[in-house]
Amino acid sequence: MLPREDLLAGAQNPEGLTLLVDLAEQVLRTWQPAWSPFLSAPLREEALARLGSLSELTWMSDGGYPGAERQRLLCHRRDDSPDAEPPIQGLLIEGNFLFDPLSPDDLREALQAMGVDADTIGDLWVRGDRGGQGVCTPNAAEALHGRLGAVREVEIRCESLPLEQLQHPVQRSVRTLQTVEASCRLDAIASAGFGLSRAKIVTHVKTGRLRLNWGNVRQASRELVVGDRLQLQDRGSVEVLSLTRTKRERWRVELRRS
Repeated sequence: MLPREDLLAGAQNPEGLTLLVDLAEQVLRTWQPAWSPFLSAPLREEALARLGSLSELTWMSDGGYPGAERQRLLCHRRDDSPDAEPPIQGLLIEGNFLFDPLSPDDLREALQAMGVDADTIGDLWVRGDRGGQGVCTPNAAEALHGRLGAVREVEIRCESLPLEQLQHPVQRSVRTLQTVEASCRLDAIASAGFGLSRAKIVTHVKTGRLRLNWGNVRQASRELVVGDRLQLQDRGSVEVLSLTRTKRERWRVELRRS
């Protein structure tokens, strides 16, 4: 058996991590590889940090396309070479949103209202004013295929798609940039990192589109430190690599944009 208490001690998400410890013990007991449900990015990172060093097990992650935020984990024994083809299916969600702007969260809520569990749904993204696309488990795709639902007053129709037919969100190349700021405030660094005005950054904070280390942030004036990561919906992420005080009492900030 695994040292469960040690693995869970101080966990940020003990409930989610417990499910993954259960999965690991199942793999050790049955010798059969197993996939987790779709996991949030913070839970996946915490799981890999805590469980990745287990001597008998190996973990692989896949979200259906490069750069996916929500991903599934495959757990298998180190001496095993399982078929790593991920059990993930594409999903087309059609609707007329010309006069009713749509967000990924709107799509997620609508799919859950149609009876699929939250952990069977991966990333979802908007495709103009005609609806969106996303990824989910094969069982969820089968349950949703051909069905009608609604986002507010707009009717939607779901269709299962092969992954290769999806039009993935734009993937940004990783680059490093430097800026000099008067402070280490979140709004100042986010403005430089994402190339947006501070006023727009404040708006994104208020609407919940901008997150800090995958969590909600309430104050645009919050001071950032090295290692902090900002995630902005549909705009990628920015990581603080270094903060150096200049002779003029300003801050030279090195960032990684992805």
